[in-house]
Amino acid sequence: MKRAAVVLLSGGLDSTLAVKMMVEQGIKLTAVHFTSPFCNCSSRKTGCRHQARRVAAEFGVPIRVVVKGMDYMRIVEKAPHGYGRGMNPCIDCRIYMLRKVSGMMAEIGASFVVTGEVLGQRPMSQHRQAIEIIEKESGLAGRILRPLSAHHFPPTLPEEEGIVDRGRLLAISGRSRKDQIALAEDLGIRDYPCPAGGCLLTDPDIAGRLRDLFAHVPGYTHRDLVILTIGRHFRLNPRLRVILGRSQEENEKLLALAAPADVVFMPENFRGPTALVLGESEPATEKIIGEIIPAYSQDELDVWVVRREAIGGESLTFAGKKKAARDAFAPLRIGRG
Repeated sequence: MKRAAVVLLSGGLDSTLAVKMMVEQGIKLTAVHFTSPFCNCSSRKTGCRHQARRVAAEFGVPIRVVVKGMDYMRIVEKAPHGYGRGMNPCIDCRIYMLRKVSGMMAEIGASFVVTGEVLGQRPMSQHRQAIEIIEKESGLAGRILRPLSAHHFPPTLPEEEGIVDRGRLLAISGRSRKDQIALAEDLGIRDYPCPAGGCLLTDPDIAGRLRDLFAHVPGYTHRDLVILTIGRHFRLNPRLRVILGRSQEENEKLLALAAPADVVFMPENFRGPTALVLGESEPATEKIIGEIIPAYSQDELDVWVVRREAIGGESLTFAGKKKAARDAFAPLRIGRG
């Protein structure tokens, strides 16, 4: 085997430690970072992708960024190994990433894969049975090295062949990160803004929105997936979905994501959310939209003026005198976000 490996680099603490441990053993690494709209990096300023690039640069490791595309979303729609608490197909997600990496190994010149996985840390994909399934179905059995938990598993091929010194690997397990944080201190790693990382597919609200999308928008696009992560969502009928921004930043994101066929509603004389309307609206549903927006304003007025604007088309305003309670629209909500 060659002293070269692919490392799955999320940008989180565990994968950062795995990189450092392999670099110290003289293994030539190529990092692969998988990204999707559902990455929930705890570093909001830098984001998962930037953090992964920073780690790779710090250790002199080349990195490739791979977008989980629509082939991945088909797995999310119907996960062969089921879901966690939301719409997170954790086992199938690991298999998907490892199969992608396996296809790169010959080109990269790598003979094994390194991950930051810790036995027992994630309840769905990092227990022993799940790990065995993942190894078998990825086609990489014996070639996935987990430096943080290596002593909980039989030696991998690179260990058996002496490419990796098993004596310098660890036996961390469980959900606590105390051992990793202590190891980071020992190794001089102090900047890790994503200590645990995360995936929005585990979030009940995102899961509800995804199920709604799968049920009503069979031809969904990447833009639809990004929109799922923003604002409050309402379904007014099978053909009409409305998204309200929860902040000025989200209002601006919705406007930036609006396409020529879309319609947006905006507060005209008060502070409140922008609404992105996706689907077929009509006077009756537009009246409801005009009532939802003031309900999420903190202002108190006698008259509420809302502007309806078709992207690239006409603009008009209409007014209402009553501010409805938010609870009145609860039956229309998709999730709670």
